[in-house]
This record gives sequence, C-alpha cells and structure tokens, in this order.
Amino acid sequence: MAILIRGGTVVDANRTYRADVLCHGNDAGGTIAAIGEALDAPAGATVVDAGGQYVMPGGIDPHTHMELPFMGTRASDDFFTGTAAGLAGGTTSIIDFVIPSPKQPLMGAFREWRGWAEKAASDYGFHVAVTWWDQSVHDDMGTLVHEHGVSSFKHFMAYKNAIMADDEILVKSFARSLELGALPTVHAENGELVFQLQKEMLARGFTGPEAHPLSRPPQVEAEAANRAIRIAQVLGVPVYIVHVSAKEALDAIVRGRSEGHRVFGEVLAGHLVIDESVYRDPDWTRAAAHVMSPPFRTQEHRDALWNGLQAGQLHTTATDHCVFCASQKAMGRDDFTRIPNGCGGVEDRMAILWHHGVNAGRLTPNEFVRVTSTNAAQIFNLYPRKGAVEVGADADIVVWDPQASRTISVKTHHQNVDFNVFEGMTVQGVATHTLARGELAWANGDLRAQRGAGRYLKRPPNAAYFDAVRVANHRREAKPVERKAEV
Repeated sequence: MAILIRGGTVVDANRTYRADVLCHGNDAGGTIAAIGEALDAPAGATVVDAGGQYVMPGGIDPHTHMELPFMGTRASDDFFTGTAAGLAGGTTSIIDFVIPSPKQPLMGAFREWRGWAEKAASDYGFHVAVTWWDQSVHDDMGTLVHEHGVSSFKHFMAYKNAIMADDEILVKSFARSLELGALPTVHAENGELVFQLQKEMLARGFTGPEAHPLSRPPQVEAEAANRAIRIAQVLGVPVYIVHVSAKEALDAIVRGRSEGHRVFGEVLAGHLVIDESVYRDPDWTRAAAHVMSPPFRTQEHRDALWNGLQAGQLHTTATDHCVFCASQKAMGRDDFTRIPNGCGGVEDRMAILWHHGVNAGRLTPNEFVRVTSTNAAQIFNLYPRKGAVEVGADADIVVWDPQASRTISVKTHHQNVDFNVFEGMTVQGVATHTLARGELAWANGDLRAQRGAGRYLKRPPNAAYFDAVRVANHRREAKPVERKAEV
C-alpha cells in the first residue's frame, strides 16, 4: 500500500524545500515514487500529515553489535529487538559486525551472523573482522567482496589474547583490502598498553569500573590511530577509524587528511555527551553500565569531537550498540577487566545529535542528515539507495518533529536492556513516523516493526577508492634503477 507524506519540509544533505513525498509500499518495491508539491494520494494510500515537520532520510548506524557473543556472554539485544528499537528512533539501516573467533574461517562466521540477522526488522549489512591470518583468510576476503557484497573489514587493535590484530595482520589485511577495493576499518587502541595498564591497575587494588578509563587513556587510542593511519598511508589504502573518543586520535585523522590521505572518522553519540565521571559513580552497577571501549572522556575531548564533526574531520555518527544487562555486567564485580564492554544508543542517537547538535547551533539540519545518514551511505557504498530522499531511492524515511520533546528512560525505551546511558536526558526533536522500505514501522509512539522484514544489503567495492588503487599501483609498478657494475 502506498504512503503519501503530505505537508512536510524535505531536508537532505544538500538542500531544504517544501514537498510531498509519495512512497511505494514494500509489495511494490518499497521505493520513493514521487516528490513534489500537492501530490495526489492514490486510492487506498495512507496519508501521513507532516505539517510543521521535516522529512529526512532514515538514519544509518554504521556500527552496531546485535546479539554479539563477547567476554563469556551475549549482547541482550538481538537483531530483531535492536533494529526495532532503532526504527523507533528514526534509524532504518544498520551495519553490524561479523567477528570470527581466532582461527575461525571468515566464511563460517559470516554464515552464522547471516542466520542470526534473518530476524531483523530493518535493513542491515556487515563489516567482517579480520582476527587472524592465513591463506584462507586472504581467500575468504575475496569471496566476501565478490559474492556477498561485503566491502569493509574490521581490525581490532585491542583485546590482546582474543581478537587483537597485530601489525603483521594489519599490513596483510590492508594490502588485501586495497586489491579488492574494500575499506579497512579500525578499532584504535594499543592492545599491549591496555593489557599492561590493566595488570597495573589490578596490582594497585583498583578493581572497580573507575579503573577502566585509567587503563585506556587517550594516548593509547592516539598511538593506535596514528599507527593504523600510517600503515594505510604507506600501502595507499583508505582507512576508517571507528568510535573516535580522544582529541589526540582526532588530531591523527586531521594530520593524515591534511597530507592528502583518505581517512574517515566516526564518533559515537555517547562520546559526544557523556563524561568520564560516570565511572566513579558510588553505585557499582551504574558505573559498570557505562563500561565500553574506548571509555567516555572529559569535556576537553567532547569539545574536540564536536569541533571535528562541525569541521568535517569526523564524518559519521554511530552508537557501537552492544548492550548487556546488570546481571551480565556483574561478571566483573571483582575485576573490572571482566565487565562485558558495551553500551546502548541505537534508539537515541538521532535525538541526541539533533538536540545537542542542531538545537545547540553546532549543526545545521542538512549537516545533521549528512552525519546521521548520507555520509555513511556514501562511504559504505549504499548511496543513493540509502541516505537520500530521491525518486527511486529506498523509502527509508523519518518524519521529524523539531518541536516535540521526550525524556529518555529505560522505562520507555524499546532496547532490550535494563539501563540507558542517556537516562533522564530530555531531548527536543523526535521521530514521529519512520518508514522502512515504504512501510510504517513507527507511528506516533506505535512500534509496528515486523520480525524478519529487514533485507540484507550487499555493498560492492566503492568507485571512490579507485584513486587510492591507482596511486598504489603506480608506486608498485616503478622499476629499480639499473646501475653499472663497479670495476
């Protein structure tokens, strides 16, 4: 059944204008059929009154971990509950992570995650992590790119003795990504430093959540970000740094970009608004609920991240949504290194960015669209199918009321977790309606998400990377200088 969004103001990454938007239902392709003034509603169409509201591309969260097996437990939001919660907040697509165990074949892990994701309520894609290396990993990367539409690979520089990628793995995987036209992404923390600092904290008697940020100071992140960028620079491959939390890591991105290297930066909604003092909360459960890596930082770092977002040095916003209930966090009650790392936010990211970004004068509405949707679609090769209000694009749309407000609370959120890191925060600017491929999934507080309605998103190699390939190939094709033998 068609849906006509009437009377709203369309806001995309580049312009703002008054128009109605007619959408095909999923049974007719789930795309945008027409955009214009005073459109007629087809017979039987649902009409959404968007008067006084904005009509924007649905949000894309490029960094989530639904039902992730991690640190001896499993994230409590699965692919249905997590994507349904995202729809309630205006996020219509996610890119999750396949994380193979050490020595697990990449294709085996990919098939597992595809099976888990069949229940998703919104569209989804995957990055695949490279956690070890041999010829099979090299070969599987090619299969994933060419046959399954995976065009980005994740590298954890942290989590020693688990999934950490050392420099050899980074070099080999980055080089293979370059061959394939795929984008390497990096969790930038020096895993060896973290490991040693964790041991030091425990030896000194720091066993609670307050030790978490002490074991992962900004310099740990900065060193790893700089190293990853320099390795990528030598090889001539673009690189994407996930969840940038520290000013020094942002500085490394800015430096790399100023030298002409293609470096992308991602920032989490939580890192923009939450202070590291949460780890010193006298209530252990509340403090532990905020344990994630990298940790939340001081105001100095939050200011730098906002500046980076405004300046275009940080390109996407995400959540790293990976939630664990209090009983799961309690696994580390006597040892902070055993607290499962992860926080939520897939339902709240859009509102946090609007309230603290647009309402605070840090972002324009068009810039909001860029950093919550369009940039991710372009970087990860989903554009203009996603991230745009254009005829023929997927009808993934959020109708946004800039005047309405809500108070974020675990009592009312739809995420399957018993804590919300934004608890009690009142935000102005909310999603009143969310369309997922032309179907109303959220309407004035009524969540209509359908289990299994989500579609897997294949993402072919991105033509934007061809310049990097050309430069790298030019260097490799250079011939050594021929010199005469000495007499």
